[in-house]
Amino acid sequence: MRIYATLVYLFLYFPIALIVGFSFNAGKYAMDWQGFSLAWYSKAFSNPLILQALITSLIIAGMTALLSAIIGTMTALGLERVTGRTRTIFDALIYISIMVPGIVIGISTLIAFVTLFNMVNPLLLSLWNIKIEMGIWTVIAAHVLFNLAVVCLLVRARLTGMDRSLVEASEDLYATPMGTFRQVVLPLLMPSILAGFLLSFTFSFEDFIITFFVAGPNVTLPIYVFSSIRRGVTPEINAVGTVVLLSSLLLLVIAQVILQRSEKIAVAKS
Repeated sequence: MRIYATLVYLFLYFPIALIVGFSFNAGKYAMDWQGFSLAWYSKAFSNPLILQALITSLIIAGMTALLSAIIGTMTALGLERVTGRTRTIFDALIYISIMVPGIVIGISTLIAFVTLFNMVNPLLLSLWNIKIEMGIWTVIAAHVLFNLAVVCLLVRARLTGMDRSLVEASEDLYATPMGTFRQVVLPLLMPSILAGFLLSFTFSFEDFIITFFVAGPNVTLPIYVFSSIRRGVTPEINAVGTVVLLSSLLLLVIAQVILQRSEKIAVAKS
C-alpha cells in the first residue's frame, strides 16, 4: 500500500514539480534544460500583458472574496434561524452550488447574463444611451455565486460549535441585538469569515472555466496562460504558473491554520 500511495502521489505531483523546476531554466524551451536562471521571472513580470492580466485577476479575486464573505456570512446567520423542511431545501441548494461543475456554472451564467442584457439594454439605450456588456463585474457575479456557498458552510460550522451562553449572557446584560452581534457573535465568527475570504480569493484568482465564459474582452491571468500555451509552453509560462501555484498554496495554508486555531480555541473554551 505504501508503494501504491507513493506512485499515486508521484502521478499527481510530478508534473507540477516539472513546471516549477523548468521555470528556472535558462534555455528558451520549456523542457530543454540549459542551466539555472531567474531571467524568466524577470521577463514574465516585466511583460505589460501579464501585469495587466494579473491586475485584473487581483481585482476580480479581491471583490469576489469580499462579497462572498459578506453574503455568505449573512446567509449562514439567516439559515441558522430556519428549521424544518425549509432549512433542508436551502441546505441542498448550498451543497448543489458547490458540487455543480464549473462548466455548468459558466454556461448557465452566460445564458442568464445574455438574456438579461437583451431585456435591459434596449431600455437603457433609449433612456440614457448606456449599454451593459460582459466584463469584470459579470465575472465577479459568477464567482460569488460559487464562493458564497463555501463561506456559508465555513461560518455555519463555526456557528454550530459556538457557545450559545455567551449570546444569552449578552442579552441578559441588556445588549441590543446589533450590539450582541458586533461585540460577541462577529468576533467569534471572524476566523471562519477570514478563512472563507482567503479561500474565495484563491478559488477566484485561479479560476479559468467560469471566467472564460463570462469575461468578455477582459483577460485574467489564467486566460492569458491558456492562450499562451496554445502557441507552446515556454519557461515564461512556467514562471507564471509557479507564482500562481505558490500564492494559492500560501493562501490555502493560511486559511487552514486560521481554521485549526479557531477550533483549538473553541475546544479550550468549552
